[in-house]
Amino acid sequence: MKISILTLFPEMFSGPFDYSIIKRAQDMNIVDIDFVNIREFGIGRHRIVDDRPYGGGLGMILRVDVLEKAILATKEKDPRGQKVVLLGAKGKTFNQRYAESLSNLSHLILICGHYEGVDERIRKFIDLEISIGDFIVTGGEIPAMIVTDAVVRLKKGVLKEGVTKSESFSPLLEYPQYTRPKIFKNMEVPIILTSGNHKEILKWREKISVENTKKLRPDILKQGFIPQKD
Repeated sequence: MKISILTLFPEMFSGPFDYSIIKRAQDMNIVDIDFVNIREFGIGRHRIVDDRPYGGGLGMILRVDVLEKAILATKEKDPRGQKVVLLGAKGKTFNQRYAESLSNLSHLILICGHYEGVDERIRKFIDLEISIGDFIVTGGEIPAMIVTDAVVRLKKGVLKEGVTKSESFSPLLEYPQYTRPKIFKNMEVPIILTSGNHKEILKWREKISVENTKKLRPDILKQGFIPQKD
C-alpha cells in the first residue's frame, strides 16, 4: 500500500513515523509513505500557495489551482485503487469503519488543510473529507498522522494475526484487561480470568463488552451487533 501525504510541513512527520508500528510497516515494505510538499507546486518565484478570501475575512486560503497540480502529480505515482481524502473540519467523523475501508486501498492520498481553510472548489478533485472530531487544530498534519496510524496497523502482517479483532470498535468497546499482580491494594483480578476455562472467559469478556458499550457508547449497539449464542 502507498500512502501519499500532501502537506506544507513534511518535516512534522519525521518523529512520529520513525518509531513503532508505522516504522515497522515501512521496514517490512508493507506500506510506502510518501510526502509531497504542496509548496513545490506554488505560484511564481516565491511558490505562493495561498491568498486572501474573496468577500473579506481573516486569514489566508489554500489555492485550488496549487492543490489540483499537487493532487494530479501525486496520482500519477501510483494510479491503482486510489482515493483522495481531505482532512478538514467539515468532513465525516473518522472511525474504525473508515480505517478498515481505507486500509483496502492501493494508494491513499491525504491532503493536509492549513491556514483558514481550502478553496471550496477543491471538492471537485477529492473523493472524501474526513474530520477527527468536533474541534479545531492548526492544520491537517496531526489528523493525517492519526488516520495513517489507524490504517497502517490494519494491514496484514503489521500486527500479530487476530489482534485487531478484539479491540474496541470491532465492533464493541474492548473488555477490561488485567495482568500481574493478581491483587493490588485490595483490588483483585476477576476470578473468571484465572479459572483456565477459556469458553467461560470468552463469554465473560463478551458480556462485559456489551455492558460497557451499552453504558458508554450506546450508539455503537445500534449498528447491529449480535452476541454469540451459548
